[in-house]
Amino acid sequence: MIRGVRGAITVEHNEETKIMNATERLVKAMILANDIQADDVASVFVSVTDDITAAFPAKVIRLQEGWTYVPVMCMKEMDVPFSLEKCIRIMFHVNTQVAQKDIKHIYLENAIALRPDLKEA
Repeated sequence: MIRGVRGAITVEHNEETKIMNATERLVKAMILANDIQADDVASVFVSVTDDITAAFPAKVIRLQEGWTYVPVMCMKEMDVPFSLEKCIRIMFHVNTQVAQKDIKHIYLENAIALRPDLKEA
């Protein structure tokens, strides 16, 4: 069965190093929390808000050991008034037998505001 594993993080500045470091931090947290193996990943979607233009966050995912052939796509997030700024969102499509309720979605920095109901106590 394919399950979606979501994550999001914000960056303070639209700078390549900040974008890449934040993306790597988020990806590693998502992988670790859900014991994800690259061979189990069907694809990955990465979206960014309009104010992130200095780098392609998907590059960080492809650079992870064993992730070279995982299909990864970057796209723009919808530009909705008053939405969270400087936000990177990731969706892994993972083949897993883990129940939907047991998937651990990861929200870091200001992105916690997107899904406060998923914040661990």
